Amino acid sequence: MDLSAFVHQLWLARFPLLKGLGMTISISFLAIVIGTLLGIAVGLTLTYGYKPFRLLVRGYTDFIRGTPVLVLVLASYYVLSTIGIDLGPFEAGVLALSVFCSSHVGELTRGALQAIPKGQTEAAKAIGLTFSQTFFYVLGPQALRSALPAWVNTAAEMVKASTLLSILGVAELLLRTQELISRTFLSLEFYFFAGFLYFVINYGIERFGRYVERKVTVAS
Repeated sequence: MDLSAFVHQLWLARFPLLKGLGMTISISFLAIVIGTLLGIAVGLTLTYGYKPFRLLVRGYTDFIRGTPVLVLVLASYYVLSTIGIDLGPFEAGVLALSVFCSSHVGELTRGALQAIPKGQTEAAKAIGLTFSQTFFYVLGPQALRSALPAWVNTAAEMVKASTLLSILGVAELLLRTQELISRTFLSLEFYFFAGFLYFVINYGIERFGRYVERKVTVAS
């Protein structure tokens, strides 16, 4: 390994790499936020929805969870365009990752809610709380504590899955790294560096999860 050559090339390529890193963070952030919000709605429907809605959402969840992320990415870009929905590579990728994330978060939410004793819901009704008040003040905090570790893993998977958008030409971190390798032939060095950056992002997600867990625990 020629460290001096790698450092020199890294400095020359700092701006493309920073742009790729920013793109990866943007993709991951949007997919996690949108997927989490959709997943909560999915989980609530699976737990409390009317039977026809539960069956419909159950089919959606099982189908998406059983489909490879790469297939979802390609379908969002190529299949949707055949029915008149033209999305750019970035938008199609975010849509695919958000949908995939929502199916997993939906199952996490369902499992966490169903693990809460039914007596707590009945007690909330007895004191006159509406369903939304019961969820936000009674069920939500408890479900959050139990689902948070698995949510962190799901969020980290979304960061890893963002690399698949390179197949659509989205200039995220992996594609920028591959472009540098094709020019410098320093494959080992740049792949290690890219891996380090992905680790930093996921480590930040893990620390955020622990921060939220402490806040929720203190609040309880």
